[in-house]
Amino acid sequence: TRAEDRVGHLSVVGRYHRLPTRLEDDYFVEKKALGTGYNGSVLLARGKNRAGKFAIKAFKLHGVSKEKKAELASEAEIFLSMDHPHIVRLFDVYEEEDRLSLVMECMEGGELFDRVREKKVYSEKDACKTAWMMLLAVNYLHSVGIVHRDLKLENFLYEKKDGDFLKLIDFGFSKVWAKNTKMELSCGTLSYAAPEVLAKSYTSQCDLWSLGVIVFILLVGYMPFAGNDERKQIQMIRSGNYIVKKDRWAKVSSQASDFVQKLLVVDPDVRMNAPAALEHPWIKNLEHANTDCIDEAMVTSLCNFARTQNFRRSCMKLMAWSLTSAERSQVREAFLELDRGSTGTITASDFKKVLEDNFHIPEEQAETVFNAIGDVEHDEIHYSEFLAAMMASRIALHDDLLKDAFRRFDTENTGFIRKEDLLLVLESDQEATQVMRDLDVNHDGKISYEEFIGYLKSGGADDDALEAAERAISKEIITHNRSHDEPKLRKRDKLKGMFVRMFST
Repeated sequence: TRAEDRVGHLSVVGRYHRLPTRLEDDYFVEKKALGTGYNGSVLLARGKNRAGKFAIKAFKLHGVSKEKKAELASEAEIFLSMDHPHIVRLFDVYEEEDRLSLVMECMEGGELFDRVREKKVYSEKDACKTAWMMLLAVNYLHSVGIVHRDLKLENFLYEKKDGDFLKLIDFGFSKVWAKNTKMELSCGTLSYAAPEVLAKSYTSQCDLWSLGVIVFILLVGYMPFAGNDERKQIQMIRSGNYIVKKDRWAKVSSQASDFVQKLLVVDPDVRMNAPAALEHPWIKNLEHANTDCIDEAMVTSLCNFARTQNFRRSCMKLMAWSLTSAERSQVREAFLELDRGSTGTITASDFKKVLEDNFHIPEEQAETVFNAIGDVEHDEIHYSEFLAAMMASRIALHDDLLKDAFRRFDTENTGFIRKEDLLLVLESDQEATQVMRDLDVNHDGKISYEEFIGYLKSGGADDDALEAAERAISKEIITHNRSHDEPKLRKRDKLKGMFVRMFST
């Protein structure tokens, strides 16, 4: 499937459950509705095997037309392929006789719409940061050939009530799109719809118009296209004739005003695309991320992940999909910093540049590390691969994560992992046989939970050596950070030498 091509076979089959496994085996679903999306209501749930709240979007399949089922399948597949800090996390999908259920992270901070209603007008700094986060999500979608088609205030949610970390939701209207083709279905929400959507001939540029509408609202506190009736509203959108309240716009900087104007351009070929919008001076001039969040210990963790056994790495990747938002928040700024191209992945060039700029690691050495960790075919490291690597040092393994990984391999819900289960997840008979040989300690033809966690918690000689190296490097970091400029350079050279020796063994 497309999702498997994008995030890997393991990341899809480990989250997609079929009978006999049911939603209620893993979650308590409450009656409380959190919201309503295009394809159905969203309910609150709690995990049976792990702590925390979850959001469940369930679709009834009984009596549904083939076209509607295809629409739901498309939403699920697109969502399964999403792997970005600013896109809501999909934990599980359950396919049953008469129901398809999506289990997502619960975004407790509410809609951007509600925050705008509460604030009335955002400060320009806050509006800029919000625009940047939305652009990162949209640029990622477009870079993997997905158009959202329903960007609006209600489809961006805050992670926490007192936080400002924003994520995109609801892929009910989203579509896989090939460049140089046009879409025709007029969909989305009229107030945010681009002129070309109304004309039923459009491309991914429709999302940038919608984003322009959102940023307009953030800056001045009112809708740009609001007529007394629908006909007048459509007329205003088609002409790009938005409402200008001079007293409001007088308080907006020329750069912010220019940013909005370049998004609300009627001609989609002239309108800024997502990469150009990210390069606009208004966005570029604001410092968004902590540029000191990558250190030597983090690089060592990437190395550690690369040198572990394949199955252990597979388990870490599965567990990465189950991390809580609090656990992911420990390292996501580092991921965004490494993603120099703002594409939502760490490319080889991004990776090598950071290692060279921050640690003076030679390009050849950095390439060796990247090839061991990343998706060599696509020349990139995905967000969840990065999270998995960070579990070696930054994110602690705990019982909830271990249980969750076990149940994802236990595809028949038997309480054991059999070779048949491993074949569904790993695809390779040779690898499945080797895993059974390594983990089935009592030789009864199945892997118990105790055998599974015993394997994950044990470490080989390579792990011990790398942990020792990491401790040594961490000690150097402390000394390094307390020193002044000239000693810093000497210690950086020493760290570089340690790093090179570590990879040459």
